[in-house]
Amino acid sequence: MNQEHIQAEYDRWRTLADPSLQRELTEMDEKTITNAFFRNLEFGTGGLRGEIGPGTNRMNIHTVAKATQGLAAYLLRSKGRGCVAISYDSRILSDTFARVAAQVFSSNGISVYLYDRLMPTPCLSFAVRALECVAGVMITASHNPAQYNGYKVYGSDGCQITTETANQILAEIEKVDLFADVVIQDFEEAVKKGEIRYVPESVLDDYLTAVKAQSLLGDESVDKSFPIVYTPLNGTGREPVLRILKECGYDHVVTVSQQEMPDGRFPTCPYPNPEEREALSLGISRAGEVGAELVLATDPDCDRVGAAVLEGEEYVLLTGNEMGLLLLDYVCTRRKSLGIMPAHPVFIKTIVTSELGRRIAALHGVETKDVLTGFKFIGEQIGLLEQQGRVDDYILGFEESYGYLSGSYVRDKDGVDAALLICEMTAYHRARGLSLIARLEELYRQVGYCKSTLLTFAFPGAEGFERMQGIMERFRQENGSLGEHSIVQVLDYTAGIDGLPKSNVLMIQLEDESCVVIRPSGTEPKLKAYFSVYGSDREVAEAETEKLQREIQTIIEFGEK
Repeated sequence: MNQEHIQAEYDRWRTLADPSLQRELTEMDEKTITNAFFRNLEFGTGGLRGEIGPGTNRMNIHTVAKATQGLAAYLLRSKGRGCVAISYDSRILSDTFARVAAQVFSSNGISVYLYDRLMPTPCLSFAVRALECVAGVMITASHNPAQYNGYKVYGSDGCQITTETANQILAEIEKVDLFADVVIQDFEEAVKKGEIRYVPESVLDDYLTAVKAQSLLGDESVDKSFPIVYTPLNGTGREPVLRILKECGYDHVVTVSQQEMPDGRFPTCPYPNPEEREALSLGISRAGEVGAELVLATDPDCDRVGAAVLEGEEYVLLTGNEMGLLLLDYVCTRRKSLGIMPAHPVFIKTIVTSELGRRIAALHGVETKDVLTGFKFIGEQIGLLEQQGRVDDYILGFEESYGYLSGSYVRDKDGVDAALLICEMTAYHRARGLSLIARLEELYRQVGYCKSTLLTFAFPGAEGFERMQGIMERFRQENGSLGEHSIVQVLDYTAGIDGLPKSNVLMIQLEDESCVVIRPSGTEPKLKAYFSVYGSDREVAEAETEKLQREIQTIIEFGEK
């Protein structure tokens, strides 16, 4: 959109936008106007995600209503009327956006089930299936900073939409003028008419029952009284996580008081990402006070979990890959012990997740399936197994970004399920005199060592978007070597590789099986570089990782080696 069109759209908003947005509109300078209006907020498999504020490239009641109007048109065309489930997290305006979506759906003849209070993403996925909905919407921006919010769309299978469906919905959204074409009725009137209903409490009860069924302790005698510190990072996890742990016998769970209650400002944790040590710092401090061996943190929509474990006198943060490897080992070991390992078990991971998962799976005779980045692709594979009558063959899926799921009762990563499994895995290994770190070291001795890391580079605004595209093209031409590593090949997933959907992802394969994966984020103005570096031991792999990171950083920041 050129500057003339940007100014024209801005002027239209000054005339037609909701009064709640007018003050912010009047205070915008030229650069802010350009960044807020240079494009429409991108809709894809992750739905919408962006900064809160007025503008076509921002999250606000108008962009939410427009997306909902387009989604409603798609559903009416492809599914008939049906019903939709909606949930929301603790973020700023999440409850407002959820109500707006409910108003638009109901105005278009699609009935709505809305949670009467904030609930995690996995609870939304479960409700879609339990209530036989044609779709679901989750208002969340996951682990982004407080100025962000988002709108995730789920299909009737409880899985986030994939590429083909997203494109069809986008086509409908693009037909909608966000001021002239949105149909919206009064919320309370829609409730009175029964067009908006609240999700029955029994759905949450059934969800928690399904999570409990994932326990693999069996008749094992373990001590569950060890202290655990838990922080929901001011998000949605407080109610379901505390309830599931209590009902499963973990009665010494201490919460971080400053981060216990929902608060979309995230005052003690500006970046509520359980991958970051800062997000767990208050939890670690509290753990030291109460003598806890385990610290758990769920992100605001409680679909991901981070953990720190006491090793000696220090709390060590486990990466998403490390926790995933431990969970895979635990699930396989316990299923075998309990005699419930399926004849043809399947483990699913993303292409940027540690290849050590494949090696551990192979030790247990488990097939590994690779999918593109994003848990929606893991959920899609569970659905395909279900269509083949093999859904019970699925035993675990995980991704390096702290997302795990051990059952098929939902089709997205589940922080409640993961929190329970991590606690019982800790109890299981404690009964054998092992910490999680000690068990991880045993696994490394069995399958080798691989250092998996992530570098993220921010490219905000219109100029940043263009620069990201140029950097991806630069890496497409890469050959020869990266540092001291010879490049074996560059796999470009925009062509569709190994039967996977086309995606703007590059995998630079190096000698000794190491690799670097480069991709733009689907939800933020960021470029991500994933490193998997093998070494004879931890020190060697870490040294090589540092060299590769410097090489990639130089290329991305300065355009040269």
